[in-house]
Amino acid sequence: MHPRRPDGFDGLGYRGGVRDDPAFGVPFHARPFGSGSDPGPWVTTPPDIPGSRNLHWGEKSPAYGVPSAPATLEGPAAEEPFPAGGDVPRPGPSSEQLNRFAGFGIGLASLFTENVLAHPCIVIRRQCQVNYHGRHYHLTPFTVINIMYSFNKTQGPRALWKGMGSTFIVQGVTLGAEGIISEFTPLPSLTYVVAMPFYSASLIETVQSEIIRDNTGILECIKEGIGRAIGLGVPHSKRLLPLLSLIFPTVLHGALHYIISSIIQKIVLLLLKRKTCDGHLAESTSPMQSMLDAYFPELIANFAASLCSDVILYPLETVLHRLHVQGTRTIIDNTDLGYEVLPINTQYEGMRDCINTIKQEEGVLGFYKGFGAVIIQYTLHAAILQITKVIYSTLLQNSI
Repeated sequence: MHPRRPDGFDGLGYRGGVRDDPAFGVPFHARPFGSGSDPGPWVTTPPDIPGSRNLHWGEKSPAYGVPSAPATLEGPAAEEPFPAGGDVPRPGPSSEQLNRFAGFGIGLASLFTENVLAHPCIVIRRQCQVNYHGRHYHLTPFTVINIMYSFNKTQGPRALWKGMGSTFIVQGVTLGAEGIISEFTPLPSLTYVVAMPFYSASLIETVQSEIIRDNTGILECIKEGIGRAIGLGVPHSKRLLPLLSLIFPTVLHGALHYIISSIIQKIVLLLLKRKTCDGHLAESTSPMQSMLDAYFPELIANFAASLCSDVILYPLETVLHRLHVQGTRTIIDNTDLGYEVLPINTQYEGMRDCINTIKQEEGVLGFYKGFGAVIIQYTLHAAILQITKVIYSTLLQNSI
C-alpha cells in the first residue's frame, strides 16, 4: 500500500525547490555534512498541502492563535448560496411549529363546528322530524330561524343546546365499539347495533321539551341506554317498539350513510387533486399554497360527503327518529307556535307502516320536515371553513 502524498514531498521539507537540488535522490547518510541540502532539524512545521484545510492555491496556514480572514468567493459560486446538488434548506422550527399548529387548529375548528355550533340546528331538525302534529314543515332557513328565536325567547338558550353532552357520548361509544369490533370481526354494521340504545337515549334528550325536562346529568344517556337495552329502569308505554324491530332501519341508515359518504369523499378528493396538479403544471406553486393544498382538500371532501349523505338520507332519518321515539313518553315543543308542548302518541307497527302513514297523512314533503335546519347547519359549516382558510393564509404569509 503506497502512501498518498503529493509529488515532491519527501517527509522532511516541502517548498517546491527540492527536486532542483543536485543532492536530491542521494541517501541522507551519503550527503556531506553542512551541505545546502541539509534538511535541518528533524522537527519541522507541517507542510502547506494545496487543497487541505479548504485553502486556495498560494495561501498559507495561519499561525496558532491568529484568526483567519474569511474567504471571499467570486464568480458563479458567490451567486448561489447553496451548491448545486446539495441539501435543500429546510424551514426553521418556527415554520414547522406554525404548520403543525395551523393543521391542529383547522381540524379543531371543523370538529367544533360540526358538534357545537351546529347543535341548535340538530335540535330543531329532530323536533320537526318527530312532530307529526306540525302544520309548518320548516323547509326553508327563514322559518327555522324564526322558531329558534321563539324557543330562545320563551325557554332560554338551554332549549337550543340540550342533549349536546349525550351526542358526544354516542360518538365515543360508536368509536370504541368500532375499534373493538374491527379487531374480531370484519362486520362494521355491528357498531350501529351496539350504539343503538344509546342513540335512542340521546335522541330523546335532544327533542324533549326544556319546560318539563329535569336537570339530568351528563351520564344519564348511558343509564337510559342500558335501561333501554335490558328493558328496565325507564318508564315506557305499550307502544314502545322493541330493539329487534329497530335493528334493520338503524343498520340500513348507518350503512347507507357510510357508503354514500365514502363514495362522495373519494370523488371530491380525486377532483381536487386533479385540479391541484393542473394548477401546479400551469404555474409555480408557493409554499403557502402547498400547505393549503395539504390540509383543505380533505376537509372539503368530508364536508361534501356529509352534506350529500344527509340530504339523500333525510327521509329515512325522519322515519328512523319517529320509530325510536315512539312509546318513550316524550313531550316535545310545539314547532308551529314556538311555545306550548305536544306529546308523542304515534302507533307505527314498523318501518313500512311508518312510511305509508307519513305519505298518506303528511304527504311527500312530510319526510323533509325541518330541512331548513340542514341548510343553516351546512351554510354555517362552509362559512367557518372559509374563515379558517383566510386566517391560515394570513398566518402563513406573515411567517414566510
